Amino acid sequence: MSVQKPSYPFWLGGAAASMAACCTHPLDVMRVRMQTSTAKTTFTGAVRGVLAHDGVRGLYTGLTASIFRQMTYSVTRLGAYDMMKSQMSQGGKKKLTTGDMVVCASTAGALGGLAGNPADIILVRMVADPTKTPDHRYGYSNALQGTYRMVRDEGVPSLARGLLPNTIRAILMNASQLVSYDFFKDMLLSQNLMSNGMPCHFVSSALAGTVATTICAPADVVKSRIMNMKHGQAGHGPVGLIMESLKHEGPRFLFKGWLPAWIRLTPNTICMFVFLEQLRNAVDMFRSKTGVTPAI
Repeated sequence: MSVQKPSYPFWLGGAAASMAACCTHPLDVMRVRMQTSTAKTTFTGAVRGVLAHDGVRGLYTGLTASIFRQMTYSVTRLGAYDMMKSQMSQGGKKKLTTGDMVVCASTAGALGGLAGNPADIILVRMVADPTKTPDHRYGYSNALQGTYRMVRDEGVPSLARGLLPNTIRAILMNASQLVSYDFFKDMLLSQNLMSNGMPCHFVSSALAGTVATTICAPADVVKSRIMNMKHGQAGHGPVGLIMESLKHEGPRFLFKGWLPAWIRLTPNTICMFVFLEQLRNAVDMFRSKTGVTPAI
């Protein structure tokens, strides 16, 4: 007989993702810098450029936007995913198939992409700002001020810039992480290569990160470039941008920033789930001591 699984506050995943983002933000800075650059840029070259121009502090450019993104994008995708799984499994009484979980992950990813789009635009702009000439910089001091200025200067529709590739990326990320993680974990366990524990989770996360990074790379690059455009320079949208970039840079541009994206995704995934499990343990401990259920 299946035991009903406890529910946790909707915001818990966003809190864990924010903590993980603080640990891996420098790698996100490198990823965006490489993706938005039209010149040939290596990972080490991007790191040297940031350190030479802004020092160590430059590695944390746009941190407020990164946390803002996690508390919109991740809180939605992780919270919605858990809620949908709970509903489909009737509180853990029914075992979900891989197809069921993919549907939950894809739907939650789409919702997360919609919720986190404005924060994603601000993050891309703040991180890419130092690479531009002074007259082309946005100069946002923090995420909230950047959101206010974007709405004031470009209108409310600007919040949806890059929404299509961002939502596609969010769906691909959630679904590819889920399917590949479960596949590699089940393979390692079924072949008795590893026991169910942190080492198994670490290896499975690393392999899943590689799959997810590769699948999401093209949408991620297109999304970053559209969001980084100045107001009125959107051209012919995603298709026009892809054709123009293919003409000048070739198909390899679709995988620009793959290395820092992979390096970031693996430790970020591990950190996020470690923090999430600790937060869940804290909620369980609070409930056992007080008998009170924390507010969602």
